[in-house]
Amino acid sequence: MLAPKYIPLVWKQVVRRRTRTLLTLAGVATAMFLFTAVQAMQNGVRSATQTTAKDTTLVVYRQNRFCPATSRLPEYYGDRITKIAHVASVVPMKIVVNNCRTSLDVVTFRGVPEENFVAYASGLKLLEGSIEQWRSRTDAALLGETLAGRRGLKVGERFDAAGVTVYVAGIIRSPEPQDQNVAYVHLQFLQRASGDRKLGVVTQFNVKVDDPQNLESVAQAIDAEFARDPEPTQTSAEKAFVARAAADVVNLVGFTQYLGWGCLAAVLALVGNAIVLSVQDRIKEHAVLQTLGFRSGLIARLIIAEGLLLGLMGGFIGMAIALAAVHWGNFSISSEGLSVQMSAGIRVVLFGLLASAALGVIAGLVPAVQASRREITACFRAV
Repeated sequence: MLAPKYIPLVWKQVVRRRTRTLLTLAGVATAMFLFTAVQAMQNGVRSATQTTAKDTTLVVYRQNRFCPATSRLPEYYGDRITKIAHVASVVPMKIVVNNCRTSLDVVTFRGVPEENFVAYASGLKLLEGSIEQWRSRTDAALLGETLAGRRGLKVGERFDAAGVTVYVAGIIRSPEPQDQNVAYVHLQFLQRASGDRKLGVVTQFNVKVDDPQNLESVAQAIDAEFARDPEPTQTSAEKAFVARAAADVVNLVGFTQYLGWGCLAAVLALVGNAIVLSVQDRIKEHAVLQTLGFRSGLIARLIIAEGLLLGLMGGFIGMAIALAAVHWGNFSISSEGLSVQMSAGIRVVLFGLLASAALGVIAGLVPAVQASRREITACFRAV
């Protein structure tokens, strides 16, 4: 450990070569910006695809179909699903997207029956507008805050996508990733406004079960119920459904972990290079410090503290810029109407700061050991 009274000395050593320090901080900040962005993408994938012990939602989809435009199920399937044991609620849903391929700007319309919406949306928080206004207009839509922020939409405005024109009746916030990038509209309105214009046909059913332990058994029961029907189903947990449908996005984000490790290696190299150059410039100063009574161990700790400070400063700057970009940019990657939202929570921040600090300490170890083992006479002879 380093006593607090030596912190001003460490700070003085960091700022005495301002150009070198600024260049080092810029490099570390750039690398940590990329690292934080990668962590935000991976955090978004985990939130969207990892099933937890509390999940109770199943998605009933047309078997062997992926894009919402190809999944067509009779709406009356909902009555038969309701009769299956351990099913708490069933919501038929029509999905219309403006782009079924992987994209950064996808608008997903979800048509739900008005009578089912209140129970279905119990976890939603209304930020602007009102539910009553949504109920009073057949063309009204409730927008997820990510979609509203990305498109710059306000309550009372109209917008169109995928050939559907709606009135913004409210803006909502939800803990569920898939609710952030959607527009909730009336089911019959979307059935009429979409390309097929057919009532009684939906894309999927969202099924709530009474206990998370019953997810698998209920899914098997639903698929068995419709196995011999003209439109067989494929039922899975909601997050497993997202993981399967957005497999390309998940694989792409998974590959970025190598970019993250490369960023950490860059931080280590930058901080290590800066400290090595700094120590070489101060060889005679270290001899003077030893003459004044500074022990070799203390000199080593001063150098390590210098690396720690550089790592933390650069890491903090880079992460602050990345967090601001993620927050204000409302970035999400969508595929087949399902979104992976970039999100950087406290876990990402803490991991980034710990990584910056650890790499700063590691970068300072070698020059610190070298400086602590150098004899005073050798230091004075150094050019």
